[in-house]
This record gives sequence, structure tokens and C-alpha cells, in this order.
Amino acid sequence: MHLSTLPDERAATAPEAPAIRDDASELSNRVLLDRVRRAAGALAARGVSRGDVVAILLPNRVELIVALFAAWRVGAAVTPINPVLGVTEVRHQVADSGARVIVSDTDLGLDLDQIGLDDLDGDADDASDPRDLGDEQLALLIYTSGTTGTPKGVMLSHRNLDAMTSSFISWFELGADDHSLLVLPLFHANGIVLGTLSPLRAGGQVSITGRFARDRFFADVERLRPTYFSAVPAIYALLSSLDDSVQPDTSSLRFAVCGAAPMPAEAITRFEQRFGVTIVEGYGLSETTTASTINPLRGVRKPGTVGLPLPDQRVAIMDEQGELLPPGGVGEIVIAGPVVMTGYLGRPEETARTIVDGWLHTGDIGRFDADGYLQIVDRIKDMIIRGGENIYPQEIENALYAHPDVVEAAVIGAPDPVLGEVPVAYVAVRDGAVVSPADLAERMAETLAAFKRPQRVLLLPELPKNPVGKIDKPALRRRLADAS
Repeated sequence: MHLSTLPDERAATAPEAPAIRDDASELSNRVLLDRVRRAAGALAARGVSRGDVVAILLPNRVELIVALFAAWRVGAAVTPINPVLGVTEVRHQVADSGARVIVSDTDLGLDLDQIGLDDLDGDADDASDPRDLGDEQLALLIYTSGTTGTPKGVMLSHRNLDAMTSSFISWFELGADDHSLLVLPLFHANGIVLGTLSPLRAGGQVSITGRFARDRFFADVERLRPTYFSAVPAIYALLSSLDDSVQPDTSSLRFAVCGAAPMPAEAITRFEQRFGVTIVEGYGLSETTTASTINPLRGVRKPGTVGLPLPDQRVAIMDEQGELLPPGGVGEIVIAGPVVMTGYLGRPEETARTIVDGWLHTGDIGRFDADGYLQIVDRIKDMIIRGGENIYPQEIENALYAHPDVVEAAVIGAPDPVLGEVPVAYVAVRDGAVVSPADLAERMAETLAAFKRPQRVLLLPELPKNPVGKIDKPALRRRLADAS
């Protein structure tokens, strides 16, 4: 399916059924199609056509999705931009993507044709029908967070989106009764593909709640009655830190998805037991259009793993010589299948290093257990080598999360003149909890070998996050360096 036709198909099937809403507006299928057609006309009037790129810099709101479908309707690709980026970062993404126009509600002062929200009300007849487009055409340019260097444009085709949404619909048994509560940012693949496109393709609906706020989240759940949402571990940690008196009605939720970073089994159990919501943890990258493994809704769920490979994807463990390893072997996670990106925009050499013989090299270390469930061991770049011994920070973080008052934990390597590197832990605890570094060190001593224990445990009110909501380890490394 080419998703540019989705608004037309929904309007033809159930014109008055709800499609998408935010805090300001609510669109039925009929109104969504009308808005998309008029926005497509506005883009066409600005000269946007097949093969162009449309940049969209907006907070989470209905107009972002309208502009997305409108760009696809005229045959253009979309690059969504994080609205909190600085001007220099925005300029880089606009220039690197080759965007022809930018849709934004902010005066950016760029040397580029800018389309305001009022300007999206064009003549629907200028672009009345979706173009006859091939599945291999570029659909999305998702830019990586840039923690390992200059942000790169991940090229996702309409074929990638078709495969990924189809897989999600099958895995989660999505249908017309499903309702996604969108809390993740729409400049990221998860928010667009799992949070928006998949439920819309299944005939369901989407509610956009704007920027995540801990104290409003469950009020939205009770008011809107969604059937699922997707979030990152930091969001679950914030919700778990709510006062014990908060006991919301979560009966509408069939499940919740956790991705972007590993979530310790203890934290999953803590959230599920308190709020009565099943969390299925998954694993994927922008380069694989969102997800490649997820714990099943039916059958055995294994908290602490990221589940089983999704349909039509091959997920394997590879050693440094390029040989695939049997269950239990530890090595790099590699992925093949129709969700693998077409490449990094304008970076053929980096694309060739990342996709080798059809396998996408993730840079993550993992292992499969005897039942075929994938466990993430750590990032290759995050591994700490202490006096010749390999230490995986995630193992230490899991030991910290076993403490009932630990909300967030991150372990990084600190330079050491003798050992090369030693682990240092940053921890945030529940409001009102009385926990000392010595308490945490004592707890870790029960489960970790001496060489794995952090040299220091530092307490912070909250750990820094990157724009996607992951704990920002580069920021912690800078903090540690400044302190030294």
C-alpha cells in the first residue's frame, strides 16, 4: 500500500469516523481528506512536485500530519525537524536534505520558501488525486540525533513504511477499535509510524497530546480512552515516580510499547503491577523504520528482553569476522528485510559500511536466548574496558534499577591513568526517597563482581535526555569531564 492514498480510503470507507485530534481540533476522515487536499494544493502552488523534499518544523499537532500526507500526495518526501533545535542545526538539516520549502508556525529567517499554517489552505483542485508513485520512492528523511557526529538523513521509502505498518498491524492485532495516544515526538520514526500511520491504516484513530507532561498523562488516558501508547523508558520512570495516591483508570489500554532504549525488567514489573498496564518492550532503529523485535502480546513475554523478530525480518548476531553466531553467542545485532533503509542521504561510503551483504549493522551488542528472544547487552561504543576487562554499562544499570527507589540510572566510562577506564554511575531516585551512594554501592555488591562496580555513584535530581527522550550519555560524559 502507498500511504499517500490512506486519507482517501478512510474517507471513502467511513467519512464521519474520527481520524486524528489534538488539543485544538478534531478531524473526521472526511475533514482530514479535505484538509490534506487543500494543503497539497498549497504545496503544488509553491512549485512542490515529485522528487522534492518538504521540511516540516512543528510541535506535535494535527497540522504536521496534514502536511505529511499533503507532501506525499504531490509526490514529495518529508523531513520532520525537531522544533527545539537551534538555528544552525535547522539550517544543516534543511541544506543537507535539499528541502524546497519548509512548513512552520515560527518565523525562522531561512533563505527558503516558508509556508505558515494559514498558507496550507490552498485550492484542492491543484492536487486533487494522489500521484501514481512507486514504492521505492523516498517518503521520509529522518535525521539521527547526532550523538556520534553530524546528524545523518536516514532515507525511508514508501516500501519501508508499507512493510513496517503492515507488521505492526499484524503483531499488535490493530483494528478499527484501536486508538493511539501519541506522546512521542513526530520528528522521530516511532511517533510517525507506530503512533500515527499504523493505527490510521488499521482503521483506528490517533490522539495527539502535545509535549509529554507527567501530571497530565493519566488524565488524558481517562478522558480519551486510548487502547495503546508507545513511550521510552524515561517516560515510564517519570510515571512510576508519581505519588502513590495516584491510581488512574487504565482499563481502556490493551498494551503499552517501550522502545528507544532498554528498560530493566524490574522497572517494567514495577509499572505493570502499579498501573495494570502490560508493557511490551521492543527494539529497532530509525534505519529499520522503527522496530525489528518486540515481545508478543500473546504467548510468553520476557521482561528484560526485547522480544522476538517481527514478521519478514531477519535478526541475527554476528561476530567480528562476519560469521553468524548460534543462540547464546554475544556479538553485533544485524538486521535484514524490507524495513531496512535505502541508505544515508548523500553518504554512500557510510551506507556501504552500515549495510553489508544485505545486513544492516546496528552497532548494538546482543544475544538470543534458547527460545529466540533477543537481549540487548549494550552499545558497542558504550562498552567500558577496565584494565583489559570488558564491562557493559547496562549490566550495572540493571543492578541499580533493582533498588526500589531508583528511577533513572546511567553508567559511563571515566578515564583512569592506570586501568584506562572505570565505570561511573549517575542515578536519580524517587521524590522523597532517602538513598545514599553508599546504599546503592552496597546493593550492587550483592550482584556485581568487584571489577564491574562503579568507582563513583553520583546522585542527580533528573538525568539529562536527548530530544527523543533517551538518557543523554554524551551530556553526562561532558559533565564528568567538566567536573574533573
